[in-house]
Amino acid sequence: MKLSGRLVVASHNEGKVREIGDLLAPFGITPVSAGSLNLPEPEETETTFAGNAELKARAAALAAGLPALADDSGLSVEALGGDPGIYSARWAGPGKDFAVAMDRIETLLREKAALLPAQRRAWFTCALALAQPDGRCTTFVGEVHGTLVWPPRGRNGFGYDPVFQAEGAEITFGEMEPAAKHAISHRAIAFRQLVDSLKD
Repeated sequence: MKLSGRLVVASHNEGKVREIGDLLAPFGITPVSAGSLNLPEPEETETTFAGNAELKARAAALAAGLPALADDSGLSVEALGGDPGIYSARWAGPGKDFAVAMDRIETLLREKAALLPAQRRAWFTCALALAQPDGRCTTFVGEVHGTLVWPPRGRNGFGYDPVFQAEGAEITFGEMEPAAKHAISHRAIAFRQLVDSLKD
């Protein structure tokens, strides 16, 4: 498949759609969000990021009759046994209030006396699935590791970005300009794999 023309971004999360749109911009892609097409959000019943991304991409491609790109991503915290993981969005509740989710993580870390950076290791995972209307699907996974800070810092990004500081960085994802985050993020890593596969 050539990455050109219209592509459905299978998400109703405007922050995520905007970020994927920024990554697609250099390729002359016209991203169309699932929300703008009034596509239903399928229930995420898989147990992995990749499985949920594939489920969403196939559903959007079939419903829209267009290639679809779906992302399933989240934050995993080592001291919490990998939680919230695939449930990252659910921890924010029906209102998608990530301030609540970040506070919940901080409360759990304090209950475990995880106060030092080495005790607050975490990583973001992004699985990107590119599906065709005929059901063909390819998936790419990127990760970025770092530590959690408190209190949250920065108003850029979305989700858990204000508490995540990537390895080697001195500021959080929430404090980074979009271009700086796109250079190192889990989503950018998965996206580069996707682009490389299309060049082959």
